[in-house]
Amino acid sequence: MTFNFKRLMLSSLAACAAIASLSACAPIILGSAVMSGFVAIDRRTTGIQLEDEGIELRTAQGLRQNLSGGAHVNVTSYNRMVLLTGEVGSAAEKERAERLAKSQENVSSVVNDLVVEPASSLTQRSKDVIITGQIKALLVDAKDLQSNAFKVITERGVVYLMGRVTAREAQRASEIARSGSVGGVVKVVRVFETITDEELKRISAQPLTPQAQPKI
Repeated sequence: MTFNFKRLMLSSLAACAAIASLSACAPIILGSAVMSGFVAIDRRTTGIQLEDEGIELRTAQGLRQNLSGGAHVNVTSYNRMVLLTGEVGSAAEKERAERLAKSQENVSSVVNDLVVEPASSLTQRSKDVIITGQIKALLVDAKDLQSNAFKVITERGVVYLMGRVTAREAQRASEIARSGSVGGVVKVVRVFETITDEELKRISAQPLTPQAQPKI
């Protein structure tokens, strides 16, 4: 798969996300999408990836039922760590969202970065989608990084980076996001699970599961 093709796929994802983000009927948006072509080099096991998807679905459903209609919350789970981003109407709703996320089966920790303010505008959400796509493209172009080891989420210009990465990879990805190459970035928040170089070697040496075999 060439870098140009990866860029095309990322652009297509960004466009799809923009459509979902701009829908007035979906105040809570799931934070991940599974692509069979990318799962092959994910540093999570296939089982953990499925668990993360389940955590996102259950948490998002619970939030729809327990938060006000004006809430705009994104739920992203990576290796059972849940990141909550977006806007809620009160401090009580922010706490309620965190409690609900923590109560979900298999959740190891919750990072609650919800803000108490009116939901972001459709224009801002469109800009966030573009920022996310551009940073993903820069990670693809970085020769010294495995771009699919990272998740990128953007809210109101704040870029969140997630993944199981080494200290060097975390620093390098943060530098890319902060480089100024992408306009509109307010700040970069690192939500990484740091692994050692030895752990990365072990992960890289593991054979792919049948579900994760790359398609030719």
